Amino acid sequence: MATPLSDTPLSPIKTVAVVGLGTMGTGIAEVLTRAGRVVVGIDVDEAAASHAVAALEAATARAVSRGRLTEQEREEALARFRTFTDLQAAADADLVIEVVPESYEIKQQVFATLDGIVRPDTIVATGTNALSVTRLAADSARPERVLGLHFFNPAPAMKLVEVVSSVLTAPAAVTAVTNLALDLGKEPVAVGDRPGFVADGLLFGYLNQAAAMYEAKYASREDIDAAMKLGCGLPMGPLALLDLIGIDTARTVMEAMYAASHDRLHAPAPILRQLSEAGLTGRKSGRGFYTYEAPGSPTVVRDALTPLEDATLAQGRTVRSVGVAGSGTMASGIVEVFAKAGFDVVLAARSEEKAQAAKARIGKSLARSVDKGRMTAEAAAQTLDRIRPTGTYDDFADVDLALEAVAEDLEIKQQLFATFDKVCKPGAILATTTSSLPVVACARATSRPQDVIGMHFFNPAPAMKLVEVVRTVLTADDVHATVRELCTKVRKHPVDCGDRAGFIVNALLFPYLNNAIKMVQEHYATLDDIDAAMKLGGGYPMGPFELLDVVGLDVSLAIEKVLHREFRDPGLAPAPLLEHLVAAGCLGRKTGRGFREYAKR
Repeated sequence: MATPLSDTPLSPIKTVAVVGLGTMGTGIAEVLTRAGRVVVGIDVDEAAASHAVAALEAATARAVSRGRLTEQEREEALARFRTFTDLQAAADADLVIEVVPESYEIKQQVFATLDGIVRPDTIVATGTNALSVTRLAADSARPERVLGLHFFNPAPAMKLVEVVSSVLTAPAAVTAVTNLALDLGKEPVAVGDRPGFVADGLLFGYLNQAAAMYEAKYASREDIDAAMKLGCGLPMGPLALLDLIGIDTARTVMEAMYAASHDRLHAPAPILRQLSEAGLTGRKSGRGFYTYEAPGSPTVVRDALTPLEDATLAQGRTVRSVGVAGSGTMASGIVEVFAKAGFDVVLAARSEEKAQAAKARIGKSLARSVDKGRMTAEAAAQTLDRIRPTGTYDDFADVDLALEAVAEDLEIKQQLFATFDKVCKPGAILATTTSSLPVVACARATSRPQDVIGMHFFNPAPAMKLVEVVRTVLTADDVHATVRELCTKVRKHPVDCGDRAGFIVNALLFPYLNNAIKMVQEHYATLDDIDAAMKLGGGYPMGPFELLDVVGLDVSLAIEKVLHREFRDPGLAPAPLLEHLVAAGCLGRKTGRGFREYAKR
C-alpha cells in the first residue's frame, strides 16, 4: 500500500507549527506570518514564547514605519501568530518546522512526540545544519514525510533556504516545501543529506581554518578579519562571524562534519573547544574572539588584545620614488596607485615598448576615472607625468623602493632580485608582490636580505584596499615600519603576516574553493546551486565557481599546489576535476571556458 506522501500531490501549506522560538524560530515565524500563513509557535519556555510575540510586534511595527506593511496588514499578521507551550498545538499543522537545540536526543524526542500528534500527511521538517536528516527520519514513524528545511540567520533577510532530502523522503514532500519557500520569496536549493549541506559545509571549513590561523599566532584577529573583508569583499571577517554564530554552535557543526568526513580541515581547532568550555561563546555571552559591550550586543569594545591606535613602530626610511618591475595588469595597477599618491614612479619592463604600452593603459584607466568624476583632468595629467617608462632596470639606481610584479615563477623573481641588488642604492627597500612564493627565497638572492619584504597587492590594485605586508625572519624592523606607513600613504589597509604559503587571504580562500570543486566532483550539488548558496547564504559577492573562472583555473591550481606542498595536509590536495580542466586548457573566462562557457569577445 502506498504511503500517504509517496505518490499523492499535497495541498498547499496553510498552517505551520514552529517548534522552538529562539532567534531562528522567531525569524521563521515572522517570515511565514507575513506571507499569510497561520503560525503556531511552540516553546516549552513561556518567556521564549512571549519574547517571540514581542519580537514579531516590533518587527512588523518597523515594517509599517518603513512603508513595507500597512497597519491593517500588520494587525492581520499578528492575528495569525499564536504561541503555546505544548506540542499538542501542532495537531492541525500542514507542516511542522523544528528549530530546537542541535542535539539528537532533544530532536528525536520532539519527533517521537509529534508522531502521535500530527496527521499522517503532515510534513515534519528539521532546521538542523549539523545533524543527519536521515537519522532523524529513520527514527520517525513516517520517515517519508521528514526532510530538512535550513533557513539562514536572520531568516527574514536571508534569501537562501536549503531543502534537504534523505533517501527516505517522498518527492511530494520536497515539492510542497519547495513551493512554500518560493511563495515566501526565498531561493530554495535542493541538497542531499550531509553535515553542513552546501553553504555551511563550505563556510565552516573556512571558519575553522581562520580560527586555527589565529590560534597559531600567525596573524592578529583584526588583521585576519580585515584581510578577508577587504581582500574578498566579504561582509564580515571569519572571527567576527564565529562570534555572531556562536562558537559553541560552530564547534558542534564542525564536530558533525568531521565525524562524517574525517577531513582534518573540519576537525575543530582546539581554541574553539577552549573558548566554548570557558563560556566565551561570542556575542551572546559578551565575549568570544572579541569582547562586546554586553551579552547580545554587536558593539566591540577594547580589551587586552586590541592594538593601540597610537602604537609607534620603528623609525622608518624615507620613500620619495618607487620603481615597479613588470608591465602586466598588476604592475600597471600598482604604478597607478603610487603615482596617484604623489610618488615619482619608474615603470620598468623587458623593453621600452612594453613599458610605454603599460603607461598607455594607465592613461586610459585615469581617463575613465575622469569620466566618472573621481578625479579632475588636471590631476590625471599630473599623475601620468610622474610615471617614467623604461626598458632597463638600471633606471632603478635612485629609487627608494623597488617592487616587482612579474610572473609568479621563483627563478624569474630570484634573478630579478639579484639585479635589484646590483643596481639599487644602499638602503633601498626591495619588495615582491608574490601571492604564493616564499619571500625569503627572493631575499636570499640578494646581499641585503634585511631590506626585502613582501607587499601583496590585490587585483585590480587601484580599487582593492588590502595589502598583505609579509616580513621574513630576516626583514629589518625599519623596513617593516616603512612599508606599513607607505601603505597608509597610498590609501591601502596593511595587514601583517609571516612568510608562509598563501599568507592570510589565499590560505583561507583556496581551500574553500577546492572544497566547492569536490562537492561538484562528488555530484552532491550543481555549480549553480553552490554559487547561489554561497551568495545568498554567506553574503559572498561571487559564488566559488564564478570566482574560479575569473581568477583562472591554472592560477588557482598553482596556488592550491603550493598550499598542499607547504602544509602537507591531504585535505588541501587539489581536486582532480580542477587538474583535469586545466590539462584540457579550460582555464576560465580568459579561454572562454572553465567551469562554465563564456561568449567569445
